[in-house]
Amino acid sequence: MGNTPVRTYLLRGLAAAAFLILLPSGAAGQNNGSTIIRYPVDNSSSNSTGLLPGQMIERDTIDKALRPKKPLESFYFDDSTRARRIFSWTASMDDNNITLRDMDTTIAEFQRDYPFMRKGVGSASLGNVGGATIPLNYFDRPQFRNFSFLQAWASYLMTPEQILFYNARTPYTNISYQMSGQRAKEEQLFHAVISQNISPSSSINLDYNSDGMKGQYERQKALDRYFSANFAHTGKRYAIHGGYIYNVGDIQENGGIEDMRDVTDTVMDMTENIPVRLDAKADARNRYKGNTFYWTQSYGIPLRRQRATDELTLSKIPTVFIGQSFQYTAFKKIYSDAVKAPTGSAGEEESVPFYDHFYMSPDKTYDSIRQSMMDVKFFMQLQPYNRDGALGLVTAGIGDELNSYYYYVPEAYQGMYGKGGKQSKNSIYVYGKVEGAVSRYMRWSADAKLHMIGYRSGDFDVGGKLSLSAYIRDKPLTLDASVRFSLREPDFWQQNYFSNHFAWSNHFSQEKTTLITAAFKVPDVGLELGGSYALTKDKVYYGLNIVPEQYGDMLSVMGLYLRKDFRLGGFHLNHRVLMQWSSNQTVAPVPLLSADISYFFGFDVVKKVLYMQIGLDGRYNTEYYAYAYNPAIGQFYTQDQVKLGNYPSMDAFVSAKWKRLRLLLKLQHWNCNLFGGNRYFEVVNYPQNRMMFKIGLSWAFYD
Repeated sequence: MGNTPVRTYLLRGLAAAAFLILLPSGAAGQNNGSTIIRYPVDNSSSNSTGLLPGQMIERDTIDKALRPKKPLESFYFDDSTRARRIFSWTASMDDNNITLRDMDTTIAEFQRDYPFMRKGVGSASLGNVGGATIPLNYFDRPQFRNFSFLQAWASYLMTPEQILFYNARTPYTNISYQMSGQRAKEEQLFHAVISQNISPSSSINLDYNSDGMKGQYERQKALDRYFSANFAHTGKRYAIHGGYIYNVGDIQENGGIEDMRDVTDTVMDMTENIPVRLDAKADARNRYKGNTFYWTQSYGIPLRRQRATDELTLSKIPTVFIGQSFQYTAFKKIYSDAVKAPTGSAGEEESVPFYDHFYMSPDKTYDSIRQSMMDVKFFMQLQPYNRDGALGLVTAGIGDELNSYYYYVPEAYQGMYGKGGKQSKNSIYVYGKVEGAVSRYMRWSADAKLHMIGYRSGDFDVGGKLSLSAYIRDKPLTLDASVRFSLREPDFWQQNYFSNHFAWSNHFSQEKTTLITAAFKVPDVGLELGGSYALTKDKVYYGLNIVPEQYGDMLSVMGLYLRKDFRLGGFHLNHRVLMQWSSNQTVAPVPLLSADISYFFGFDVVKKVLYMQIGLDGRYNTEYYAYAYNPAIGQFYTQDQVKLGNYPSMDAFVSAKWKRLRLLLKLQHWNCNLFGGNRYFEVVNYPQNRMMFKIGLSWAFYD
């Protein structure tokens, strides 16, 4: 009897084996979490399985529930980055290298809704979101090498270098919306991001942004939008970033108000009744559209076999990366108006016209220009040993940039202003970069770019950076320094242009610039102290006559920037202060002092659930000969008649974060007509918005 259980188990095993043997074709059984499926071989003689007709094929389909997830394996990201639930980065079009970026999901500075106010001490604007802006910091002012007629709207344009790519374990969506003002004058800002990983190393994302307002003053409606569809793959050896970008803007132009005293010396409740220089009858507006297709890719080839002790990625072994980049961008800009040339007779015509010239039509204007740019690069990178080593990467590349320009010149003016039409200009250039790190205490890099053949032959840009770090109780102190020398051809449009109101044909020399910067940062105590110095020969600018001019002497500009954030319990006192000196305010006007402060009290309403901030923001700059603005060319130009500044602009806000939802209530420019002398102008003849109440929210979804 003692052997009965053994015999029983043997009999049951034989029965089970016989049952499996007698199963019909196509029946399935389980094997270590896998499903074994049998299929008969095709009886035709053309099968290529190497088996006889009627013989069975077993196909193993692993249970998806038991299949381990493939990890993210990329030479770009270290272990701590890969461990995050979600992270983002930007990619360089020169070498496909990436820079990790902070995601806009915290409550910090959520109240800074305008895109042109988020950096440094902010920008001077025409008063309407969506309209032209120019940074107060000279070193932040855009100097477009291409498409310079769009640089006034740089805050709203999306470029490949600004695209954020995401890697998330679950689908990520972020929607932000803010609105303010009466319905007839309302302002709206909307931003949406949708990102989805299709594998641990591959993702796609859609990005849409819309900034605009109907305006408090006549003819102030503006709307700027962009849409992008992007993809990224960051694998063990191959990486690619690419996509499509669409930029579009439609901006009404009112030329500013006729008399600044209508604001400074009176309090007129109905701002729409204040006369403007280009009214509804003039119907002036700027419109632009742009399309960009881009990608940058690279493939890593290890120079030795990976050992068992090596990491899974190529970041720690000698490797050669071969890469290629492509970008095609085409923009079209149209300025139109119905401004009529003065007849000299009394009546409806203005005694002093807004425009001095009418080259093509005395009754209406339709100025259309187009430019396309195709840039193709091939590059190679050598990683001698370790991507974070003393000599981490050596990059060398060659590129070909083809620009096509189109503008119209009537036959009667072609002898003076060129032929116009379509002009194509090609440039071939080489570039290189070396970079490395000595432990975590020093990082360095040097780069150079030289245009050898074609339109920009002789242009070069060379510079270097050094970053030194020290640690006190694992808290970093960083000193960054850089120097850069450049020789560049002025933009095509600064030398060639013809329209109804403006025309020029210039032969400017190349601009020569030396730029030195330094910054000391202690993030844990909210301290940043920096300085910049630029020395420029043959600076091109839009001067007193509105048209481009070249300053033949040396121009020097120096800036000192201080950021210090104090915290006393729940009280936060944040300061950004900039001091600037220019050797010639007619060429490069800057205020001596600019300040941006934010004082608020932060506290937990419900711990780890609801956090709230209540505070004040303020902006101020000293008086200086601020810029004026001309709608027909969309450019800021210098003037020496009116000083602006010495006015504090104050906002009050309440912001809160409840789990993944951010909320904002804001009373913007609440001190309007209370103190400051009503001198709320940042650009000549363009007043800022009066007091507005704003509400906003931003919601992040991770599923």
